[in-house]
Formats: sequence, structure tokens, C-alpha cells
Amino acid sequence: MSPSRPGFPLVALAALCWALCSCVPSAGVRPLPSREEPRALRYHVTYVRAPQHALEVGVLLGGEGAPRDFLFTQPGGVDRVLAFGEDGSERELPVRSDGGVLVPPRTRSVRYRYPLEASPRGRHAGFFTGMGEGDAWHVAGRAWLVRPRTVTPELRAELVVDGVEALLPWEPDARGVYRLRGDDLVNSGFHGFGGRRCTVRLPGGEVEVAVLGRMSLMDDAALCAWLEQSAREVLTVRRSFPYPRVTVRLVAVPGSEEPVPFGMVLWSSPPSISLLVGQDAAPASFTRDWVAVHELLHLAHPPILPRVAWLSEGLATYYTELARARSGRQTPERAWMELVAGFARARRAVGSRTMHDVVTRGDSYLGTYWTGALVALHLDVALRRATGNTRCLDDVLERLAESGPVATFDDFGAAVDAIAGRPLFWKVLWRHLDRPALAAQAPLLEALGVESSPDGVRLGDGHDNPLRDSLMAPR
Repeated sequence: MSPSRPGFPLVALAALCWALCSCVPSAGVRPLPSREEPRALRYHVTYVRAPQHALEVGVLLGGEGAPRDFLFTQPGGVDRVLAFGEDGSERELPVRSDGGVLVPPRTRSVRYRYPLEASPRGRHAGFFTGMGEGDAWHVAGRAWLVRPRTVTPELRAELVVDGVEALLPWEPDARGVYRLRGDDLVNSGFHGFGGRRCTVRLPGGEVEVAVLGRMSLMDDAALCAWLEQSAREVLTVRRSFPYPRVTVRLVAVPGSEEPVPFGMVLWSSPPSISLLVGQDAAPASFTRDWVAVHELLHLAHPPILPRVAWLSEGLATYYTELARARSGRQTPERAWMELVAGFARARRAVGSRTMHDVVTRGDSYLGTYWTGALVALHLDVALRRATGNTRCLDDVLERLAESGPVATFDDFGAAVDAIAGRPLFWKVLWRHLDRPALAAQAPLLEALGVESSPDGVRLGDGHDNPLRDSLMAPR
């Protein structure tokens, strides 16, 4: 998720995750046509335009032994489903408040309708539950896609979308069928329906983009060129793009002049990213945007599970400034000014609390993001000191990615120590955890020759000037 500059609507965004809407299945629906016994769950999704834009979903179950206990991961969008028995019977089933629905034995299929325009409450609340206009809609899979409550590694599903061009995290086969594993139903990512398309091709991968909604001052070519620049900045950190294919949805926000009010990456397989873009934003404002590259930089390392927010968000926050300087989009002085200003905002937010207290309680997003960014800076400098400026934090991310599709906190620490050639990770981290958050900033910046000045920062003389300069240098 993108960290905040001043004015970030934290409370509003916290409410996004569970914005509610209601849905009633369409009248007169019929069972899915009979066919040979399927070996997997089969989802047939039809995009409908009237009486409102919605997804009409039919699920053909897998015969004997098929799941019966289903769940909407983010409840509230559907309040009932229709179940059709093998004998042709039809039964209406309520969806419980936790999103669960239990189908009777010998159920052959279920159907329900998910409305995309349910007018959720709160600024940008529809980011998860449905937002858009005309034939261009954005929604999180966890809101509309029912799945078995218990998912086994062997579970398989097939999904087809009719009536609109969709941009889902997964790539369909030549017949337009998405062939999914059980985990894809649980971590289903962001979905786009309709809109326009472009593709950004990079060394090592490509980004498929859906533009959802109308822009006043930016055409699609300019939007995709801006996103390509942000994606290429990931290559200032990694040797090649981290995934062969990822998807990005650009969702126009009416009445907004801010280039990117909000963005988020969800760890579907492969990851999916969605960015809100201001419908009335001026083209020049996109050159100053930091949100897109921040979200794309989350891809620079595998997901760290269980999630450690200060580490994943701290890495992305730190590298957001380095990557923009390495690409030439901002000067090193500007990058240091952004880092120092972020540290200062975080110190004001958390006061004298220790880093351990801040990241454990998790009640300050500024504290979480920027203490993490300071630890990332400290690790980067310590690695360069330990290796004569021949290895750095970039190498840790490369090593971590080579180890597998997911990583743990211990894996990250082990990668730091391996690149350093000696124990280093905990030695650095303990200098932060039990001290007031961000207290280690002053001596670290002094050694790097980064000095506060009336105009922001001044790059003066410090013991580690060569390391400072290499941090921002092109890869």
C-alpha cells in the first residue's frame, strides 16, 4: 500500500477493506445446463448491464465429494444465492454475516448476482467492492468471488468471463479459460472489467494495463508511458523485472486533480496492482508521482509471510526515493530531502516510543513505514561498509528472489548475512528496536554527510560520502 505524505486519509482507507453493499440474485435464473461430471469447480461469469452493471455468477460443483461450505472472503456484497439440485430443485440460501453459505447435499450448481455499482460509503470505498462507470469497472476478487471455505492444495477451478473483456491476475488459455488452483480463489487479487488496454514490455517481464474510466487531460498513450517509466524504475533495483507478467488497473477518480490518490498491490499469483488516478490531473503532475513506483517496488522481493509490515513497507518507501534518483527523475538532493522529511514526520507522530512499540502496536502508519525505511537505509549502508562498497541491499533482494516464490522474516535476515559475509542483520536491527524510533537517524546521516538546511538538505562532507553517492547512482 502506498504510504502517506501529509493529508493521507488514513481512517477512510482503513474503512475500505470492509465497505458493505447488498445484492439479491436476479429473478428467473435457471440452473446451469447439465453436462458430464466436472473434475473441478467451474465458474461462469456473465457481465450484465441492466438493470444495473453486475456480475452474474454460476458455479458448477464437482459432483460427489464437492465442497458444500462456501465463503465470500469479504462479505456484504451478496446476501443470498440460489442452489440447484441434481433433481432440478431450486432453493434460496442466505449468506451469513461472516460471508458463509452452506449448500445442501446433492447440489449441482449455485448462482448469484454481484452488483458493481452498489454506491459504497466513504471516499474511494468502492476500491474493493466496485467502482467505475459505463463499461469500465474495478473490484477485488475477494468481494465478488465465492470460494470453498476450506481450500486444499489439490483443489482446481476453471473460470470463464462472458460479455466483457476482463483483466484478471491470471492469464487465460487460448480458449479464454482461466485454470486456477485453490490458492487463486483465496488470494484472488484485483479484477478489471471493460475499459481499454495497453501492454508495457520490460526486460524479464511485461505489465498488462487496463484503463478504467475517462481522463480529462491524459490520453491512454500518455498514461501507459508514465506507467512504463515507473515500471522501469524497478529495474534500478533489480536486474530484470521480478515477474514474467503482472496486471495493473488504472481507475479514474472523477473530480480529482491528484495524479494517484491511492494504490495497492495484492499478492495474487502473479501479483495484481491497482492505482486510482485523478480524472482531472494535469500531465505534468504525473512526473512527480511516487505512488506507482512504490507499489511496483513491492514486487522487488517475494512476499514475506507472515507479513512484517515495517519491513515490506519500509523497503518500498526507502527504494521509492532511490529508484527515482537512480532513473534521473529526481536529483539525489531531492531524494535525501524526501527521506529526511519522512523521518521527521514519523518522529513527530510517534514521539519517544521505541521502534518495537511502534511496529508491534501498529497504530501509526507513519511510524511503521518510516522506521522501516530507516532500517533499510541502515542495512544498505552497513552492507556497503562490510563489503568495501561492492555489495548492497539490492543484492539481498536478488538473493531472496532466487530462494523461492515466498520468503520469511528469517530468510530476509539470512540473505543480509550471506551478502555481508558475516552476521549483520540482527546487529543492525537491535540498534533500532529498543531505542526511541528513528533515534539512529542522526548519526547515520551525519556519517553520510546529509545535513539539514533551510532549503531542505545539503550534501556535505562525511566519512561515508562514497557510500552516499553510490546509493543514488544508476545501477
